Amino acid sequence: MINFVVEDRDGSQKTVEVPEGIGLNLMEVLKASEYDILATCGGMALCATCHVRVLEGHDQLPPVSDAELDILDTLPTAHDDSRLACQLRVDECLEGTLFRIASEANS
Repeated sequence: MINFVVEDRDGSQKTVEVPEGIGLNLMEVLKASEYDILATCGGMALCATCHVRVLEGHDQLPPVSDAELDILDTLPTAHDDSRLACQLRVDECLEGTLFRIASEANS
């Protein structure tokens, strides 16, 4: 099992446990776990409505792709630790990470 923590917009934290080899991205897991993620573009890295911040474990994630960086650069609320959940495959690199679901109001 892969375990990581998600901090919702209200500050509450919950450990999410996902079977290894599930073949989903973080956005899909968050939506399935009933987090309020719009994911308007369906995971194509076009809309940034699945913006998350990586509070712990940023260095163990794969590098940001050019396409993801292009979209993050359009967000006024993006930070150095910002990622698009749709671009993060759920695998062992997510083990022990802490993500905060971003919003326009408190990113």
